Amino acid sequence: MRVVMVVGRSTGGIGTHVAQLSADLRDRGTDVIVVTHPLTAQRFDLGAMRLWWPGSAGWIRALHDFWLLRRLALDSDIVHAHGHQGGLLAALSTMSIAPTRDRNRPKLSRPKLIVSQHNAVLEGSGRQGLKRLAQRWVAHRADLVTGASSDLVKEALLFGAGRAELAQVPSPRVPELLEQRPPDAQMRAKTRATLFPSVNLLEVDLALPLVVTISRIAPQKNLPVLVVAASRLLSPCTWVVLGDGDPDLLTTLRAQAHALGAPVHFVGARSDAGQWLRAAEVFVLPSEWEARALVVQEAMAAGTPVVATDVGGLHDLVARAGLLVIPGDPDAIAEATERVLSDPGLRADLAQRGREVATNLPDGHDTATWWLERYAETLLMT
Repeated sequence: MRVVMVVGRSTGGIGTHVAQLSADLRDRGTDVIVVTHPLTAQRFDLGAMRLWWPGSAGWIRALHDFWLLRRLALDSDIVHAHGHQGGLLAALSTMSIAPTRDRNRPKLSRPKLIVSQHNAVLEGSGRQGLKRLAQRWVAHRADLVTGASSDLVKEALLFGAGRAELAQVPSPRVPELLEQRPPDAQMRAKTRATLFPSVNLLEVDLALPLVVTISRIAPQKNLPVLVVAASRLLSPCTWVVLGDGDPDLLTTLRAQAHALGAPVHFVGARSDAGQWLRAAEVFVLPSEWEARALVVQEAMAAGTPVVATDVGGLHDLVARAGLLVIPGDPDAIAEATERVLSDPGLRADLAQRGREVATNLPDGHDTATWWLERYAETLLMT
């Protein structure tokens, strides 16, 4: 079976998921080719891939890339798109494909189209009417739509999807974090002493508790609310934000933190995120929307209590093992964070419950098995 994965620009969870899923499917004997944007290819090890992303190298090249994608789709069984851009491109590229004349490989009029939605279209994101129209058209064309959270599944059904299911997106880092023993306070302080010099935090008191946020620097993440929350904490702490993204927004956030006297340090993207989680007393994610954020899964696996906004798929993921707060409310974030910092018993309880939830999350092998079953079911559909 040949599967073409289609994924656009990604620097975070979607790219991580496609890389893991593609590798696990190949290990199971599936022929997987990833069609993607050059930026995504630079960031992730995607294996066999084609840099055929319209608009990444001029319009003449875009038309050629689109033609190449259609040819590849013609010779494939499944086209599996990820995200809104990927779904639209895949739906366009599989339109009106005539049956192949290869007698040795009889096919239907087009490959089966599966679209996995990982993100919601948020208010204020621009061109919402056009985006909604595209979502409806893609949902109608797809043989299967999956959502990374239950609200995305409901939305797909409202948009007219004939078949829609929840598809969990696991973090590939969870098994490794679960293998490690949760650190005690002394070990967390020792880890901080190693990490802080690597990001030039040389004058920070190592005895202070550490709060960690791992996030793209993007409007959806509501980081201005985080800065205000940090400025309102009663307990002294060091708050480190790992992640890169919008440089203008980053400049604004740093200026805001300085003006408010918030103990927030933006240190950029890091490859040692797991160690930062293990060094922290609490992990905080203030996003306007998330599905089942990979970094929240990783925090729970590391034994780090989670404070997160009650949005998207975070409710189902965090409700039994962390503290959920109203999105956009800095006082609620500050209060929940303060509770964890000031109550060692609560911290220990949340850490244990988070590890229990993480232990029951699917791994890459489970996910590949689930997808192979969906591919087989979809191929049998008429």
